[in-house]
Amino acid sequence: MKKTVLFSLLLTGFLGFSQQKTTGDVPLSPNNGITANFTLDNTTSKVTLILKGPSDRWFGLGIGVEAGFGMSSGDAVVYSAVTTPKLTDRNFTGFMQPPLDSSQDWTIVSDVVSGSVRTLTLTRALTNSDPNDYQMPYATTNSISFAGPRPANATTTVAPHGGTANVGYATASFTTVLGVNDTAVANKKIVLYPNPAKETVNIKNADRIKSVDIYETGGRKVRSVVPDGETISVRDLKSGIYYFEITLKDGSLSYEKLIKE
Repeated sequence: MKKTVLFSLLLTGFLGFSQQKTTGDVPLSPNNGITANFTLDNTTSKVTLILKGPSDRWFGLGIGVEAGFGMSSGDAVVYSAVTTPKLTDRNFTGFMQPPLDSSQDWTIVSDVVSGSVRTLTLTRALTNSDPNDYQMPYATTNSISFAGPRPANATTTVAPHGGTANVGYATASFTTVLGVNDTAVANKKIVLYPNPAKETVNIKNADRIKSVDIYETGGRKVRSVVPDGETISVRDLKSGIYYFEITLKDGSLSYEKLIKE
């Protein structure tokens, strides 16, 4: 039973960190003043899009479309300071102003203007039932292509943008990262090193530990230790795999696996 509990808690600990993956800031080419940054979060099941564009005119982003798409198909968001709502969820249907989707799925989290640049932070579910929306399931979305149109001259009236000279394109890959909260947790995490170990094992954040119980893989406790400093001797342990049940000073438990050479 103890072995089963230890395995379950170790697995829970490994899966406890929420994962995100991001493209980082990606400028479009040719440069037309629009950049996009997509971040997918598998815990919230949300995508966050940080979209930057010129503050003196409308601009948009075609999502999941590549260079040469010709405005013929694709998902799109368009921003104009004078429309209601200012951000509209649309879809390309040909050489015309993209019509609005029946479902407006993007939400503006923030809208900030600094000088000539407007920065929008937008969110949406990774996947939904809207056939016009580009779906971004976390597990299989490893890259994304997009296109950013804007008019040549300052205007907030959404209209045809004036041809390919006013559109930039990009394809970006996602890189997996830990979320901000997870990084803070990781910095406080109990870590055993080196691992595998021969004679002694060092403990990161040892000052947080009250006591340590060491178990064999069969669930038998082989030792209880009250650490004195940042190392524990494992010289007398036989070669194999051991599980450390670590009681912290705040009363919580941490579980770590050690390979003894």
